[in-house]
Amino acid sequence: MDKIAKALKKLGTKEKETVKAILVKINCRGFNGLDIKKLKGRQDIYRVRKGKIRIIYRLNTDNKIIILTIERRTDNTYNS
Repeated sequence: MDKIAKALKKLGTKEKETVKAILVKINCRGFNGLDIKKLKGRQDIYRVRKGKIRIIYRLNTDNKIIILTIERRTDNTYNS
């Protein structure tokens, strides 16, 4: 089981629906209405915030989106 599947398994039903909606928007490049911020010290890694949920993703040079993690916000969320 990969890291993303494991993270999704920990979330509740409503949180999974929220994550799914965000991922669809990210995939379609519909960034309007999302709380997106570039992470400090990185040129290609961003986070989307919705309540306590954080989705951290990388935007490659060929504009390919790679989801790095999906987590609830804690003190260790941004430490990799």
